[in-house]
Amino acid sequence: MSRDLRTFLAEQSAAVWELPRGLSRRYELTALQHALDARGEYPVLLARDTLGADGARSAIPVVTNLTASRVLTAAALGLPDHRCTAEWFARRSAGGIDPQVLARDAAPVQEVVLTGDAADLGRIPALTQHELEPGPYLTAAHATTFDPDTGVDNTAIQRCWLRTARRMSWFPYPASHNARNLRKFHGRGEPCPVAFWIGHHPAVLMGTQAKLRYPQSHWRAAGGVLGEPLRLVPSITHGERIMVPADAEIVIEGWAPSGVLAADGPFGEYTGFLGPQTPAPVCDVACITMRSDAIYHDYGSGLTDMLVPDNMAMEGKLYELVKSVAPSLRNVHVPASGRRFHAWLQLAEPVRGEARDALVAALAYRRTKWVVAVDDDIDIFSAAALDWAIATRVQWSRDAIVIDDLSGSSLDPSLPAGASTASKMGVDATLPPAAAPGAPRPVPPVTTVPADAATRAGALRDGADAAGWPRF
Repeated sequence: MSRDLRTFLAEQSAAVWELPRGLSRRYELTALQHALDARGEYPVLLARDTLGADGARSAIPVVTNLTASRVLTAAALGLPDHRCTAEWFARRSAGGIDPQVLARDAAPVQEVVLTGDAADLGRIPALTQHELEPGPYLTAAHATTFDPDTGVDNTAIQRCWLRTARRMSWFPYPASHNARNLRKFHGRGEPCPVAFWIGHHPAVLMGTQAKLRYPQSHWRAAGGVLGEPLRLVPSITHGERIMVPADAEIVIEGWAPSGVLAADGPFGEYTGFLGPQTPAPVCDVACITMRSDAIYHDYGSGLTDMLVPDNMAMEGKLYELVKSVAPSLRNVHVPASGRRFHAWLQLAEPVRGEARDALVAALAYRRTKWVVAVDDDIDIFSAAALDWAIATRVQWSRDAIVIDDLSGSSLDPSLPAGASTASKMGVDATLPPAAAPGAPRPVPPVTTVPADAATRAGALRDGADAAGWPRF
């Protein structure tokens, strides 16, 4: 059986919270995610009979917080340890597996086909997440377009504000491949064909976020991350020009007309700030298809739920970029606390200059703003360990690199208005190399206790509760 959203929910049923019925889609579900984030708790949330702004209930359940936990997301990839994703993701997404094309009558996502006035966006239980946002947004919609010159498709998660029953705004990030495809169609005076698919197994959601060259299809990368061929089906409106995942939950098909822009936003971005209102293309809806018992997937924008999967995919991209210039690279971590701007590199006995090569390669990636390189005795998933390395192994005048005028994210709220480049910093927090192979590094030894004493101390602590020691 092909893996999809349902198989994941069944496999991880112990991590799914079935919420009380009748929760509001206006702020209430997102407020729960904020509360859980603050407590470091990351269950999957499933809500039925949710209420719209008009008080009407939706028959389509909402699932959110699907990928808020790194542990759960790694388990979806078949990995026992969430700290081992960077090299794995780089290898699996680059290798890929060819997709499998199904006939329409075999595709679950086309069990229900709605056209004309029946293709009403009001059927979709989209959430209004934060104050000052203008209305309900699709936050987990994967926009799929194609390059009109080559026919090669591209997929990316991009927000859509449901403005009316048949029209939504769509914000493809200006540097994205979808925006490039859109500009090509509009440059010809033609509407851009597009399909937005929602809901799938987390491995597919991550595979379609692999950072690829242009033009390059995400379907092979998604299959590689999933570990099996991704099942596709021709869309109803665009046929084989735009394929969609056959095991998705909902697909919205339409056209982005040339020369038509609408105000979009403000909207809560991954930075944790509301992004400003901006002109955006619109999509006129031609068709909606879905499973007969569809589930709607929502990402908590700006929350851990949205950061984890893309940050893991970013770890894979950085691993690929840095490994080519720094063979000592062992691991990469893009922490949710740094949004998508920070990256930690772990190296094993880098030769002189190699840590700096690694830093420069990582800083060249558009999203990164601060990169730290450490030795392999430092756990890059521990903030305390990273702070210790920076505190005890860095002299700023010697170990800090500041580079101006590199490409950055236009969503970075620290950039002045109109800025197109960013200032970035790398920190070499590795120890000085040894004078000769096999020689000790010229630093004091780390404080340790004998192994047998550590074993006895562990046993003593394990028996603390039985001994009645007080807890503090």
